[in-house]
Amino acid sequence: MWIFTKHGFFSAVCARQGSGEHGEPVDPNRIMVRARVRDHLAALKNRFPKQLGTCEIHEYHYTDYAFRIFVDKSVWSQVLAELAEETDYDNFKNAVSRQGTAGVDYENALAHVWSLMRRLQK
Repeated sequence: MWIFTKHGFFSAVCARQGSGEHGEPVDPNRIMVRARVRDHLAALKNRFPKQLGTCEIHEYHYTDYAFRIFVDKSVWSQVLAELAEETDYDNFKNAVSRQGTAGVDYENALAHVWSLMRRLQK
């Protein structure tokens, strides 16, 4: 699942069991939240200190998402629900532009994604 929030961009997938290496079975009760920008995960942890404050940000070189945290699926579900509840804007890209930590690169990437997805609308 890709999640674009005013705190950053995340990819959430089930973590693998055991060592977490490729080939290990999926753990359906544990989520790996991945980010391309460390500050995005840090902002998410700062926004949800009770749920994510103790999650360590792991850095993996030479992977498609260099930064990751691991969390129980039930905790991640709570975070997603709170993200939905805190929606207080009528234009997502404008809301991101008001976030001091979002950064120009993130705003530009969102505009590019918007443009690409717009092409699907007929």
